[in-house]
Order: sequence, then C-alpha cells, then structure tokens
Amino acid sequence: MPVREGIYGLLAEFDKPGELISAAKSAYSAGYRRMDCYSPYPLEEAAEAIGFDEPKEKGVARVCLLGGILGGVAMFTLETWISVWAYPLNIAGRGLFSWTAFIIPAYEWTILWAGLSAGFGMLALNRLPSPYHPVFNAPNFRNGATTDKFFLCLEADDPRFSLTDSRALLESLHPVSIVEVEH
Repeated sequence: MPVREGIYGLLAEFDKPGELISAAKSAYSAGYRRMDCYSPYPLEEAAEAIGFDEPKEKGVARVCLLGGILGGVAMFTLETWISVWAYPLNIAGRGLFSWTAFIIPAYEWTILWAGLSAGFGMLALNRLPSPYHPVFNAPNFRNGATTDKFFLCLEADDPRFSLTDSRALLESLHPVSIVEVEH
C-alpha cells in the first residue's frame, strides 16, 4: 500500500525510557531502519537500539584532517609563489625558496583551516541549521518531548513502512498515543 502523500511518519508516545528502548528494538528487529527516538535527555541505549552505530565524529575528524592539510598546503604554496615567482626579493643573500621561513605561517593556516572545517563540517554533517522538522507538527510532541515524554517516529521513507502495518506494530508496543506526522 503506497504511503499517503504529505505524511512524514508515525509518532508513538511512551511514558518511560525503558518502553521507548524496547519499542525501538522491536521496530529495528521488524526491519525498520528509518526511525528516530526523541527524549528529554540522551539515551545511549535508544541510539544503539535503532542501529545508530556510526558516530558522526569520524566524519568530522576526516573533514578536520582534510581542512588542515588543505590549509597548510595552500599557505605553503602561496608563500612559495609570492617569494619565488611573483615578487622575488634577494634578502641577505638567501635563496628565493627559503622554506624554513614558510613553516610557521603554514602551520598557523593548518590550525585555522582545521578548526573552521571542523565547525562547518559538523554543521553540514548534522544537517544544521534546521529551523523546521515535521515532528513539531504533532500536537503531543511540543509539550512532552522536552519535559517527560519519550517518542519513537517511524519515518514514511523507510522501505518497510506501510501505514497499516506500521500502526499495527506500534499498537502492539502499547504506547500512550500514536499520531500521523504531516510534512
């Protein structure tokens, strides 16, 4: 059965973190992979239950390393180009390619580019800023997500998602409520 146009998913509300974790494990074992858990505080067990095993820190570390390498190479290349080809000056009888003098500014640019790429890379990998998310359309989510309620959202773009089957699965987990989340 095709999913109705404009639906983001089904949101189930739970009262206790243990209920959310067991529901996430059940949904994962049923074959759902596009789902997310929402709670007022971090639940590492919930992250493990939905199969969130690849931390984004690895991606940020790679982006940071690449940014640092590019920054160092860019500055060293810029200094070489200026000193050797663009504005060659013979100062104190030294050669034009005085690479030892290039190391400190290249190091500074390595640090600068690594830091900037880590910050912007983290934002990009987390898809931030994200001023809108469809779960805010759910009436019970606004009041309970940051205080005392726990939510599991099965997203409609999951290959296993079917409105009737997904609702039946969530109902078998005995949530407080189940709502359809509109885009």
